[in-house]
Order: sequence, then C-alpha cells, then structure tokens
Amino acid sequence: MEENNQNKKNIIINEPYKDVFGSDKRYILLAGGRAGGRSYFASQYALMKLKSPEYFRCGIMRYVLGDIRNSIFQEIIDRLEEFDIEKTVEIRDGLLSIKNNKNSIKGIGFRKSSSDQKAKLKSLAGFTTIIIEEAEEINEEDFNQLDESLRKLDADIKIILLFNLPPKDHWINKKWFNLKKSEVDGFYLPELRESMISNTCYVHTDYKDNEKHLNKSSIDLYENYKETNPDHYWNMIKGLVPTGKKGLIFKNWEIVNDKEFDALPYTSFYGLDFGFSNDPTALVEIKTHNENVWIRELIYSTGLTNQDISVQLKNLGVSKEAYIYADSAEPKSIEEIRKEEWNIHPCIKGAGSINAGISKLLEKKIFYTENSENLIREKENYCWALDRNKEPTNNPIDDYNHLMDAIRYGLYTNLNKKNVGFY
Repeated sequence: MEENNQNKKNIIINEPYKDVFGSDKRYILLAGGRAGGRSYFASQYALMKLKSPEYFRCGIMRYVLGDIRNSIFQEIIDRLEEFDIEKTVEIRDGLLSIKNNKNSIKGIGFRKSSSDQKAKLKSLAGFTTIIIEEAEEINEEDFNQLDESLRKLDADIKIILLFNLPPKDHWINKKWFNLKKSEVDGFYLPELRESMISNTCYVHTDYKDNEKHLNKSSIDLYENYKETNPDHYWNMIKGLVPTGKKGLIFKNWEIVNDKEFDALPYTSFYGLDFGFSNDPTALVEIKTHNENVWIRELIYSTGLTNQDISVQLKNLGVSKEAYIYADSAEPKSIEEIRKEEWNIHPCIKGAGSINAGISKLLEKKIFYTENSENLIREKENYCWALDRNKEPTNNPIDDYNHLMDAIRYGLYTNLNKKNVGFY
C-alpha cells in the first residue's frame, strides 16, 4: 500500500499491516516477535492519520509517561523528518504533543512514574485513537478504565496494542486468544477467539516479515538464538506464547495432595511473612528430607493483627513446639506472638540473603500441595527482573513474593538454625 503525502515521499506500508487501514474493528492487536516492524508501522499510521482531513485525536501510551519520549513519540518524529513534513506540523517536545490543524497526537502514561499505584488517566472521551506500546506491561484494570473512557460520538474508535506475546496466563491472552500447543514444548500458538473476531484485527509478525529492512548480522543474531537460547528465540524472536513468564525463577515444582503431605514422617516447621493492609500475611508449612522440600500454604490474608495470627495458628492445629521463622524486620510482631507461647523466631537475613535463599530452593526438589492456590499463582509469576533489553537479571522482582518470602525465611533459617542458637 502506498499513500502520497502532499507530493512528498511515498509512505510504503509493510505487507502484513495493509489491512489495518481498512479495518472497522475497535481493537488492533499488533503482536509477535522482535523486529517485526510494529512500532515503525504504528508511527506511519499516526502520521498518515494526523495529516488526513478526518478528525484524529490520538493518545500514544506506555505504562510510564516518561518512557514515551524515547520510544513511540520519537518514532513519530523520525517519520515526520523521514518524509520531510516536520515543518508543516506543530511539535511541542516538552508536552509530548504534535498538532496539525484540528488533529493531534499526545503522549499519555498509565502511570506518571513507576512508583504510582493507580492510573491517573484524565477523561479520554474526545480521543479517537490510542496506541499502546509494550501493552503487555499494562494491567487489565488500567486497560478497562482506558477502554471505557473512549466514547466520542460518531468516531471510529481504535485501540492499537503493540506487544510481544506474554505468558499464557496473562490477561491479554485470556481476553483475546485461544492457545493451541505448538510443536515446540512449552510454547503455544495464539489464535483469535471466535467471540473477538467481530471487533478485533490481529496481525502477527516477526523478523521474517520485516527481513528486507534488517541487516544480515541482526538476522544471524536472531537465528543463532534458536541454538544458544531457545526460550528467548521462540518467545521474543518468533512470538510464541510461553508457559510461564520470562525469567521465571522456579519451574519444575511438583504437586502432591494434602493426604500425601500429612503422611510424610518429617517434622513440620513454618515460614511467616507479615502483612496487613495492602500486602497479605503469608504462612507456609514446610517439611524437608535430604534434598526434598514439601510446602503447604496455610494463611494468605490481609488485615490480620498479631492476635489474629495467633488465633489462626491455633485453629490450624500448629504445635506450640514447632519452629516458626518470621520476617526479622518485624521484631515487635514476633515478640507479641511469642507472648502467646508460640515458638517463633526472627529469620536469618544479611547481605545477599534473598538470592542465597533462592539459591537454596533451586538446589532442592520442591513439592507443593494442590490446594495452595496463592502459592501456585506466586510461583507462576515470581521471576528475575528484566533489564532494558528484556533479559533476566540476577535480582528477583518485588512482587508475587509473599509466600515466596515465607518459604525462604523458613527453609534458609531452618538450614542454618544451629549457627544462631535456636537449639
């Protein structure tokens, strides 16, 4: 497809994206692997609509407002310069704004900063188009708030999502796709749900669809990953849906039932992570033998006082003699629970204790009970933080870690308790 822009250079659209311009769908999903040309096409789309006679008010969005400047906003500026039309529009870099008569493009963040807890979106009722880059970073609640805000009468509303395929349990997959097992173990092929076909245009691309715009060394790099880093290749390069998150820390745990857990002839000990308003209090029961560890979730609840915790320990049948290893950052809570005659102690912490505890768990064969629903959710989401290139670091995320911390407190401290006089 070619569009002439006031006798300037022709804008040539890459073949897979041609149907987007004629689509009457509300949702445009541009997904797949690396170097598929999604951001380039989105900037072309925004530019052509900006210069069209039809009313066009577009928000370009990412999770954090500040990340827009060097990503999709810069892509649009590049297209303006590339097609020699930047002088025909008003660009206000400080406001992440571009205007052409009545049409406009504006940068909007779901969060003003990464530390914000809630979206602060103003009314978007006047917007006709939203382009969301790195859409897999957005949570479902924020997306729904955005979606419900786009309601301009007689407008052709478009929400364009650009993303790499997230893990199978991500809300994007649940909302739009049926996942079919691929020929690659641990990865799925996304197919648009029949119920979403009427309002969704889905385009899947990877570097093969954009090969003529890539140099040979980049193509070789991508293809080498098939041998050197196959998980990265099938998810980030080819755009298949992985079973779990990238950088997932714990992968090969096995399920047992409660009867099997209770039948184990090994002494139980416990790990406790305190919480209250936003974070839950988390308690796990742990048994170990040689290199095997068995775990059962017992408490996962907000709003519990120390007295409440003591009552729940009693109701759960926890022995007063059993060791409970709790977060050492809460000495007052530990002391209050100890006064109720529980055998509770501060966990062992120190420099590098988080990674040391994770390392100990990675050395073990882990079993967990099938009814430990929150533990299963945390296990499937607890991962190493990713760097700017979306590669795993050696630092775990500070999320999905309440039960994980409780396990770490219990196991690591139990293994080292002789050194701190717990006997």
